[in-house]
Amino acid sequence: MTLRATLWIALAGSILAQPAREILDANCVSCHGAAQMGGLDLRSREAALKGGKRGPAIVPNKPAESLLLRGVLRDGDLQMPPGKAALSPAQIETLRNWIAAGAPFETQTTKSKSGWWAFQPPARPAVPKAAEPAWNSNPIDAFIRAKLAAKGLKPVAQASKLSLVRRAYFDLHGLPPTPTQVDEFVNDHTPGAWERLIDKLLASPRYGERWGRHWLDVVRYADTGGFETDQHIRNAWRYRDYVIDSFNEDKPYDEFVKEQIAADEIWGVDMDLEGAYEMPKHKQQSIKRWLGTTLYAIGPMAAEYTFYGDQYRAEWQADAVEVTASAFLGLTFGCARCHDHKYDPIPQRDYYRLAAMFSGSEEKEVEIAGRMANIEYTRHLTRELHADELKKKLLRMQGRKKPGPGNGNARDASAKDEYETLLRQLALAYLSAPKRPDTANVLVHTDKIHDTHILTRGEWQQKGAKVEPGYPSFFETNGPAVKDRERRKALAEWLTAKDHPLLARVMVNRIWQGHFGQGIVATPNDFGRQGEQPTHPELLDWLAVEFGSRGYRIKPLHKLIMMSNTYRMSSAPDAANAKIDADNRYLWRMNRRRIEAEAVRDAVLAASGSLDLSKMGGPAVVMPLSEEERNGMRDSSQWSATLDTTEYDRRSVYLYVKRSFRLPMFETFDSPDSVASCARREASTVAPQALAMMNSEFANAQASKLADRLRREHAESREAQIAAGYRLTMGRPATPDEIARAAKFLESSTLERLCLLWFNLSEFLYVD
Repeated sequence: MTLRATLWIALAGSILAQPAREILDANCVSCHGAAQMGGLDLRSREAALKGGKRGPAIVPNKPAESLLLRGVLRDGDLQMPPGKAALSPAQIETLRNWIAAGAPFETQTTKSKSGWWAFQPPARPAVPKAAEPAWNSNPIDAFIRAKLAAKGLKPVAQASKLSLVRRAYFDLHGLPPTPTQVDEFVNDHTPGAWERLIDKLLASPRYGERWGRHWLDVVRYADTGGFETDQHIRNAWRYRDYVIDSFNEDKPYDEFVKEQIAADEIWGVDMDLEGAYEMPKHKQQSIKRWLGTTLYAIGPMAAEYTFYGDQYRAEWQADAVEVTASAFLGLTFGCARCHDHKYDPIPQRDYYRLAAMFSGSEEKEVEIAGRMANIEYTRHLTRELHADELKKKLLRMQGRKKPGPGNGNARDASAKDEYETLLRQLALAYLSAPKRPDTANVLVHTDKIHDTHILTRGEWQQKGAKVEPGYPSFFETNGPAVKDRERRKALAEWLTAKDHPLLARVMVNRIWQGHFGQGIVATPNDFGRQGEQPTHPELLDWLAVEFGSRGYRIKPLHKLIMMSNTYRMSSAPDAANAKIDADNRYLWRMNRRRIEAEAVRDAVLAASGSLDLSKMGGPAVVMPLSEEERNGMRDSSQWSATLDTTEYDRRSVYLYVKRSFRLPMFETFDSPDSVASCARREASTVAPQALAMMNSEFANAQASKLADRLRREHAESREAQIAAGYRLTMGRPATPDEIARAAKFLESSTLERLCLLWFNLSEFLYVD
């Protein structure tokens, strides 16, 4: 090769070094950087030449022999970068020419260990200049309008006040507005009416019930452990109430996260009394925070895991890792339990380092009252012991053989009298027995901190290298030093650090999804390479920074979103826009959404006048089942219906959640199975939904109650009953034609059947 050619190649290489480095940073280093997936590190020339498990990634001057080029060409089983998007032909050609020129390296150009957008700390972008200042009521509108303009889209008109009030009530309360509530808003023509409505809805305890249910989906809440045994979790309901209270209090999100991961390690728990029977309020607050850790006591768990301590710990830690990653990080860590993640920069080692953060902790049922409460209980414990003795005697009588011939009839009669007497005595004994002190299932420290090992293929019996607790390696910085008895505290403080790239982004995205039906990132639990890219990345970052600057308060975020013109758009179609963006990804209109299973049931109860909002919290309500439904259970004795029938009309968030058996109506309307985090519910339209709403005992009973309500409250005329029925079910006045057609229907049918028909209209089940 001539000197001139050599110099030319060297010059070309130096020119190509920076663009090649940028391509590697943006597409490769997230996995083949600090994470060193497949043993490959592309942050330096030496490491790239050394390569990983497959061999050298680069052979200088020989593109055809370089695994890096084969990978980006997606040649054979090597498909890089993994996922959906391949490099462009121009990017591939840049890498080819760079390798041909000797593959000179420049230092890494990005600050992060990973080039993936979600792993960079969000920075507040400039708000786009308003093309139409009158339309842009806040920065959200500016970002949305700028994207619409770039895509050749135009926003539709604003929604009517009738649509807005129904939308707002379902979004923030999960309930339809009453006719009175509709009238209050529609007839309020003074400035600020919409803002006042939002403030009122956010101040109501119904808000926590609604948005608490959203969070319970994310953290796979249930009252039982699942699998075949499906054991009852005695105090799961305390976590549900903790979540609802946290939303109603507008607890800062970073504090909410810390409490669930490490309340006991951050704030401590001291249940000593201070000279009175009542525990001081500051200590009650500590216990309430501690209930947040119940998050890690309500996961799916097979009883068989407890036969081996190592197996139980491995499965419990795996659940802890996966719910932490899904709920707080918006990432899928589960793949890395068995091997390096195929798409994201999560090596198997990082999975077990995170698992080690939970080593030294365990779930335990503990008393959450002072010592005096326990002493008071044990003081009268002899009454309970007496009841136990009576129970033993009754069981012995049940086990006796039948009497023989002769005077058997007399001995039957005598035994029966004795048995019934014992039953009465047993009932009285249990009634007089002392109430047990309140308990909770929370995290506590173990006596011993067990070592954590990488498990080959995730099998608890195949222990590999020992690992120490640590943070995912693909993030820019580590968190605080990890102390043995404060491992979860360190994890919580790392996760809630001000510059954490995912904490605010993930939660902001969840809130956005709750209002628009789809997040800015359409995969709320997967901000990695297999997830969807954000439709409005600048808006997502602006909201994330704004969320943090407002103290991570969730209620102001709701208000910010709902005050935008974007939120207040109609859901009306537009043919021209649909040709460009049929799925409405860029929000040129509001999405029409079907209400969730719980909201369907609550809306039916609300319309019939049966819904009881007077009581909040407490143990789960177990609804009675039909014989057919009980036959569908593996062990129907595990379903003991609540005897107080007044409980049956409470909100659906308080109903019993059994992992191995979902209430048929809820299952039909796509309620999650609670085995894993549910990031977004499906909204299917299937025939069983119509059957449930037409034929179920529940729907027919509530239709009868609605009919009785209409007759009672509007006895003056059939037309008045029809008009009131429309307002109660659809949230709007009926048109003259609708009243005429309903009156015609009643000439050959009943008011009960008309009420049932209203429950089955799509307008009842959907929100515009």
